[in-house]
Amino acid sequence: MTDRITASIVGGSGYVGGELLRLLLGHPHVAVRQVTSRSQAGRFVHASHPNLRSSTDLKFTAPDGVERVDVLFLAQAHGNTARQIDRWAGLADRLVDTAADFRLRDPATYAEWYGEPHAAPGWPARFVYGLPERRRDQLRGASYVSGVGCNATVTTLAVGPLVDAGLVERVVADVKVGSSEGGSVPNAASHHPERSGAVRSFMPAGHRHQAEIRQELGDGFELAFSVTGVELVRGALVTAHCALRDPVTERDLWKLYRDAYAREPFLRLVSARSGVHRFPEPKILAGTNWCDVGFAVDERAGGRRVVVIAALDNLMKGAAGTAVQCLNLMCGFEETCGLRFPGLHPI
Repeated sequence: MTDRITASIVGGSGYVGGELLRLLLGHPHVAVRQVTSRSQAGRFVHASHPNLRSSTDLKFTAPDGVERVDVLFLAQAHGNTARQIDRWAGLADRLVDTAADFRLRDPATYAEWYGEPHAAPGWPARFVYGLPERRRDQLRGASYVSGVGCNATVTTLAVGPLVDAGLVERVVADVKVGSSEGGSVPNAASHHPERSGAVRSFMPAGHRHQAEIRQELGDGFELAFSVTGVELVRGALVTAHCALRDPVTERDLWKLYRDAYAREPFLRLVSARSGVHRFPEPKILAGTNWCDVGFAVDERAGGRRVVVIAALDNLMKGAAGTAVQCLNLMCGFEETCGLRFPGLHPI
């Protein structure tokens, strides 16, 4: 791959598409050719993404007019990519799909969790699950990469080191999420008088992202998983109560997580004894590709219960940021390229 590649975004008027465009416009190795939107075709992209005024003079084009590029980002609603996968694969040597169409490798598992047969059952096995912290070697040089679920990502990164060490018997994880997870198209639940001030358990059981966690971490432990909407625009925070097979100390946890994440460019351990920001919180991660992970040992449970807390920006590390991180691995660029924004404080 050359030092400069061309890329286009299909489905660019939504929140993830806007974040992809923001990141790619600032990427030193990417030239953005087209951004599509069926409903916004012919309008400047800043009509949907006002933060990009003066950053680009691109206009939305219709999806039917997509031209060939080196990398095609597909940021469409769930199901759309799979129905046209042969067409998209013919327009680029590399695809990155941010939706859920190709996250699960087994079509039968997909049908179980999504309630319908996969529209392109021969394709999921050709995609690499796009979480670099778990699939880095497979992502290097890959042609087809799936997106990740933000709730699955924050949970997988939170408890992964404990599961990998064989310590976990049971995890009870609740993810608090912001309203942007629902996408840019409004509905009754996202209407401001209904959403504002809400703490809404909209998926106490059976959330689809649970299948991704199982795929990445295996089934050697019990998993209870729920998602709660809170008064927040961006962000996801998981509180994972982990029952362990063997007792651990805080020192054990620091060693375990440092060994797992010391070389990860977008993982930080945040577990302090004092201060306002002792544990991870989404607010200070807005616009960044960081995932912060912290933990506490329940000494009253003899060290057999650990609470792991992790936070990220659902539109970034939970979607567009990880997609660009995958692009960098696919194309042989520095993994952090275009993703070094450290966030803002206060915000």
